[in-house]
Amino acid sequence: MTTPPTENLGVLPADTSLDGEAPEASGETLLTVELPDIPPLSFVVPESFHALPIAAGPEERAALAEEFVRELYPNGDDALWTPAAPYYAALGEAMGDQGLAYSAMGLFSIDEGIAHCSFTMAAVTSDHPSPEVAALGIREILATDETNDARWIDLPCGPAVSCVSLRQIVIGAELTADGEEARLHMGQVQVYVPFPTGPFTAVFTMDTAAVDYWGEFSEMLTAILRSVSFPAPDDASAARPPATATQEPGPAGAAGEGTSAR
Repeated sequence: MTTPPTENLGVLPADTSLDGEAPEASGETLLTVELPDIPPLSFVVPESFHALPIAAGPEERAALAEEFVRELYPNGDDALWTPAAPYYAALGEAMGDQGLAYSAMGLFSIDEGIAHCSFTMAAVTSDHPSPEVAALGIREILATDETNDARWIDLPCGPAVSCVSLRQIVIGAELTADGEEARLHMGQVQVYVPFPTGPFTAVFTMDTAAVDYWGEFSEMLTAILRSVSFPAPDDASAARPPATATQEPGPAGAAGEGTSAR
Protein backbone atom coordinates (compact mmCIF):
# COMPACT_ATOMS: atom_id res chain seq x y z
CA MET A 1 0.00 0.00 0.00
CA THR A 2 1.28 3.42 -0.88
CA THR A 3 0.41 6.39 1.29
CA PRO A 4 -0.36 9.75 -0.35
CA PRO A 5 1.27 12.86 1.10
CA THR A 6 -0.77 14.56 3.81
CA GLU A 7 -1.44 17.60 1.62
CA ASN A 8 -3.21 15.39 -0.91
CA LEU A 9 -5.81 14.52 1.72
CA GLY A 10 -6.89 18.11 2.17
CA VAL A 11 -9.44 18.67 -0.61
CA LEU A 12 -12.93 17.33 -1.11
CA PRO A 13 -13.40 17.35 -4.89
CA ALA A 14 -16.14 19.53 -6.34
CA ASP A 15 -17.05 16.83 -8.86
CA THR A 16 -19.66 14.59 -7.27
CA SER A 17 -19.33 11.80 -9.82
CA LEU A 18 -18.91 8.36 -8.34
CA ASP A 19 -17.35 7.10 -11.57
CA GLY A 20 -14.13 5.39 -10.64
CA GLU A 21 -12.50 2.02 -10.95
CA ALA A 22 -12.77 1.43 -7.20
CA PRO A 23 -14.54 1.47 -4.92
CA GLU A 24 -17.89 1.29 -6.68
CA ALA A 25 -21.26 1.66 -4.98
CA SER A 26 -24.34 0.15 -6.58
CA GLY A 27 -27.54 2.05 -5.96
CA GLU A 28 -28.59 4.03 -2.93
CA THR A 29 -30.59 3.15 0.15
CA LEU A 30 -33.01 4.90 2.48
CA LEU A 31 -32.44 4.81 6.23
CA THR A 32 -34.64 6.87 8.53
CA VAL A 33 -33.02 7.89 11.82
CA GLU A 34 -35.12 9.79 14.33
CA LEU A 35 -33.93 11.66 17.41
CA PRO A 36 -36.12 13.69 19.78
CA ASP A 37 -36.09 17.50 19.58
CA ILE A 38 -33.90 17.63 16.44
CA PRO A 39 -35.20 19.26 13.22
CA PRO A 40 -35.42 16.95 10.18
CA LEU A 41 -32.27 16.31 8.13
CA SER A 42 -32.01 14.17 4.99
CA PHE A 43 -29.11 12.72 3.00
CA VAL A 44 -28.39 9.90 0.57
CA VAL A 45 -26.01 7.00 1.24
CA PRO A 46 -24.73 4.20 -1.05
CA GLU A 47 -26.31 0.77 -0.90
CA SER A 48 -22.91 -0.63 0.12
CA PHE A 49 -23.29 1.07 3.52
CA HIS A 50 -24.38 -1.35 6.27
CA ALA A 51 -26.05 0.60 9.08
CA LEU A 52 -25.31 -0.43 12.65
CA PRO A 53 -28.35 -1.10 14.89
CA ILE A 54 -28.82 2.20 16.73
CA ALA A 55 -32.33 1.96 18.20
CA ALA A 56 -34.24 2.97 21.30
CA GLY A 57 -35.23 -0.38 22.78
CA PRO A 58 -33.21 -3.56 23.35
CA GLU A 59 -35.69 -5.80 21.51
CA GLU A 60 -35.67 -3.66 18.38
CA ARG A 61 -31.90 -3.29 18.58
CA ALA A 62 -31.47 -7.07 18.83
CA ALA A 63 -33.70 -7.62 15.80
CA LEU A 64 -31.77 -5.03 13.78
CA ALA A 65 -28.48 -6.62 14.85
CA GLU A 66 -29.63 -9.99 13.52
CA GLU A 67 -30.47 -8.38 10.17
CA PHE A 68 -27.15 -6.51 10.17
CA VAL A 69 -24.92 -9.57 10.63
CA ARG A 70 -26.71 -11.44 7.85
CA GLU A 71 -26.15 -8.51 5.49
CA LEU A 72 -22.54 -8.05 6.60
CA TYR A 73 -21.70 -11.78 6.36
CA PRO A 74 -24.03 -13.09 3.61
CA ASN A 75 -22.02 -16.30 3.25
CA GLY A 76 -22.08 -17.06 6.96
CA ASP A 77 -24.35 -19.33 8.97
CA ASP A 78 -25.88 -19.50 12.44
CA ALA A 79 -22.51 -20.45 13.93
CA LEU A 80 -21.25 -16.98 12.91
CA TRP A 81 -24.45 -14.92 13.07
CA THR A 82 -25.63 -16.05 16.51
CA PRO A 83 -22.58 -14.85 18.53
CA ALA A 84 -21.97 -11.82 16.29
CA ALA A 85 -25.44 -10.29 16.64
CA PRO A 86 -25.23 -9.50 20.41
CA TYR A 87 -21.81 -7.89 19.86
CA TYR A 88 -23.15 -5.51 17.21
CA ALA A 89 -26.29 -4.85 19.28
CA ALA A 90 -24.07 -3.75 22.19
CA LEU A 91 -21.95 -1.67 19.81
CA GLY A 92 -25.06 0.04 18.46
CA GLU A 93 -26.24 0.79 21.99
CA ALA A 94 -22.87 2.31 22.90
CA MET A 95 -22.88 4.48 19.77
CA GLY A 96 -26.40 5.67 20.52
CA ASP A 97 -25.34 6.56 24.07
CA GLN A 98 -22.51 8.65 22.57
CA GLY A 99 -25.03 10.71 20.61
CA LEU A 100 -24.63 9.18 17.16
CA ALA A 101 -27.76 9.35 15.02
CA TYR A 102 -26.38 7.14 12.24
CA SER A 103 -23.40 4.81 11.91
CA ALA A 104 -22.51 2.50 9.05
CA MET A 105 -19.73 0.35 7.64
CA GLY A 106 -19.03 0.81 3.93
CA LEU A 107 -17.69 -2.24 2.09
CA PHE A 108 -16.58 -1.94 -1.56
CA SER A 109 -15.08 -4.48 -3.95
CA ILE A 110 -11.61 -3.64 -5.29
CA ASP A 111 -9.00 -5.65 -7.19
CA GLU A 112 -7.15 -6.44 -3.95
CA GLY A 113 -10.31 -7.56 -2.11
CA ILE A 114 -12.43 -5.18 -0.01
CA ALA A 115 -12.01 -1.47 0.72
CA HIS A 116 -13.60 -0.45 4.01
CA CYS A 117 -14.72 2.82 5.52
CA SER A 118 -16.75 3.84 8.55
CA PHE A 119 -19.29 6.64 8.34
CA THR A 120 -21.21 8.36 11.14
CA MET A 121 -23.50 11.32 11.65
CA ALA A 122 -24.27 13.10 14.90
CA ALA A 123 -26.23 16.25 15.70
CA VAL A 124 -24.70 18.47 18.38
CA THR A 125 -26.10 21.60 20.00
CA SER A 126 -24.65 24.86 18.67
CA ASP A 127 -26.42 28.06 19.65
CA HIS A 128 -25.70 30.05 16.48
CA PRO A 129 -27.55 33.03 14.99
CA SER A 130 -26.97 31.79 11.43
CA PRO A 131 -25.27 28.89 9.59
CA GLU A 132 -22.65 31.31 8.23
CA VAL A 133 -21.66 32.50 11.70
CA ALA A 134 -21.50 28.91 12.94
CA ALA A 135 -19.31 27.81 10.03
CA LEU A 136 -16.93 30.73 10.52
CA GLY A 137 -16.55 29.92 14.22
CA ILE A 138 -16.00 26.20 13.58
CA ARG A 139 -13.34 26.90 10.96
CA GLU A 140 -11.49 29.30 13.26
CA ILE A 141 -11.48 26.80 16.13
CA LEU A 142 -10.27 23.91 13.95
CA ALA A 143 -7.58 26.05 12.33
CA THR A 144 -5.90 26.64 15.71
CA ASP A 145 -4.53 23.08 15.41
CA GLU A 146 -1.86 23.16 12.71
CA THR A 147 -2.32 19.44 12.01
CA ASN A 148 -5.87 20.10 10.81
CA ASP A 149 -6.68 21.03 7.24
CA ALA A 150 -9.87 23.03 7.91
CA ARG A 151 -11.69 24.47 4.90
CA TRP A 152 -14.92 26.28 4.18
CA ILE A 153 -17.13 24.45 1.67
CA ASP A 154 -20.39 25.56 0.07
CA LEU A 155 -23.04 22.87 -0.15
CA PRO A 156 -26.47 23.13 -1.78
CA CYS A 157 -27.96 23.15 1.75
CA GLY A 158 -25.66 25.97 2.95
CA PRO A 159 -22.17 26.56 4.37
CA ALA A 160 -20.08 23.82 5.96
CA VAL A 161 -16.54 23.21 7.18
CA SER A 162 -14.40 20.17 6.36
CA CYS A 163 -11.46 18.99 8.44
CA VAL A 164 -9.09 16.38 6.99
CA SER A 165 -6.41 14.55 8.93
CA LEU A 166 -4.02 11.63 8.48
CA ARG A 167 -2.78 9.60 11.42
CA GLN A 168 -0.55 6.57 11.85
CA ILE A 169 -1.46 3.58 14.02
CA VAL A 170 1.34 1.27 15.19
CA ILE A 171 0.44 -2.43 15.45
CA GLY A 172 2.64 -4.40 17.81
CA ALA A 173 4.71 -7.31 16.51
CA GLU A 174 2.75 -9.74 18.72
CA LEU A 175 -0.39 -8.99 16.69
CA THR A 176 1.02 -9.33 13.16
CA ALA A 177 1.31 -12.48 11.05
CA ASP A 178 5.03 -12.01 10.31
CA GLY A 179 5.97 -11.06 13.88
CA GLU A 180 7.15 -7.59 12.86
CA GLU A 181 5.78 -4.22 13.91
CA ALA A 182 3.41 -2.71 11.33
CA ARG A 183 2.19 0.82 10.70
CA LEU A 184 -1.31 1.53 9.47
CA HIS A 185 -2.24 4.88 7.98
CA MET A 186 -5.77 6.16 8.56
CA GLY A 187 -7.42 9.06 6.77
CA GLN A 188 -10.35 10.93 8.31
CA VAL A 189 -12.73 13.62 7.09
CA GLN A 190 -15.10 15.40 9.42
CA VAL A 191 -17.62 17.81 7.92
CA TYR A 192 -19.61 20.22 10.08
CA VAL A 193 -22.93 21.34 8.60
CA PRO A 194 -24.86 23.91 10.70
CA PHE A 195 -28.63 23.48 10.69
CA PRO A 196 -30.49 26.45 9.16
CA THR A 197 -33.61 25.22 11.01
CA GLY A 198 -32.41 25.07 14.60
CA PRO A 199 -29.47 25.46 17.02
CA PHE A 200 -27.69 22.29 15.96
CA THR A 201 -24.74 21.24 13.81
CA ALA A 202 -24.56 17.94 11.95
CA VAL A 203 -21.15 16.28 12.14
CA PHE A 204 -20.39 13.77 9.36
CA THR A 205 -17.29 11.62 9.88
CA MET A 206 -15.65 9.20 7.46
CA ASP A 207 -12.60 7.08 8.39
CA THR A 208 -10.71 4.68 6.13
CA ALA A 209 -7.44 2.81 6.06
CA ALA A 210 -7.80 2.32 2.29
CA VAL A 211 -5.82 5.47 1.55
CA ASP A 212 -4.91 4.17 -1.92
CA TYR A 213 -8.53 4.89 -2.79
CA TRP A 214 -8.79 8.21 -0.97
CA GLY A 215 -9.90 10.01 -4.12
CA GLU A 216 -12.80 7.64 -4.71
CA PHE A 217 -13.91 7.79 -1.07
CA SER A 218 -13.69 11.61 -1.16
CA GLU A 219 -15.91 11.72 -4.23
CA MET A 220 -18.41 9.42 -2.55
CA LEU A 221 -18.46 11.59 0.58
CA THR A 222 -18.89 14.70 -1.55
CA ALA A 223 -21.92 13.13 -3.22
CA ILE A 224 -23.43 12.34 0.20
CA LEU A 225 -22.81 15.88 1.43
CA ARG A 226 -24.33 17.45 -1.67
CA SER A 227 -27.51 15.47 -0.98
CA VAL A 228 -27.95 16.93 2.53
CA SER A 229 -31.16 18.88 2.98
CA PHE A 230 -33.15 20.34 5.86
CA PRO A 231 -36.85 19.88 5.06
CA ALA A 232 -39.45 21.82 6.96
CA PRO A 233 -40.97 19.72 9.78
CA ASP A 234 -44.28 19.55 7.91
CA ASP A 235 -42.46 18.06 4.92
CA ALA A 236 -40.69 15.37 6.96
CA SER A 237 -41.84 11.78 7.07
CA ALA A 238 -44.56 10.77 9.52
CA ALA A 239 -43.44 10.80 13.14
CA ARG A 240 -41.99 7.62 14.61
CA PRO A 241 -40.86 6.72 18.12
CA PRO A 242 -37.63 8.59 18.98
CA ALA A 243 -34.16 7.18 18.24
CA THR A 244 -35.20 4.52 15.74
CA ALA A 245 -33.63 3.31 12.51
CA THR A 246 -35.62 1.57 9.80
CA GLN A 247 -35.24 0.52 6.18
CA GLU A 248 -37.86 1.94 3.85
CA PRO A 249 -38.53 1.56 0.13
CA GLY A 250 -38.07 4.58 -2.07
CA PRO A 251 -40.71 5.98 -4.42
CA ALA A 252 -41.39 3.94 -7.52
CA GLY A 253 -38.84 4.64 -10.21
CA ALA A 254 -36.65 6.75 -7.93
CA ALA A 255 -32.95 6.71 -8.63
CA GLY A 256 -31.99 7.17 -4.99
CA GLU A 257 -33.33 7.53 -1.50
CA GLY A 258 -32.39 9.59 1.53
CA THR A 259 -31.51 9.30 5.18
CA SER A 260 -33.62 11.44 7.48
CA ALA A 261 -32.57 12.42 11.00
CA ARG A 262 -34.74 14.15 13.50
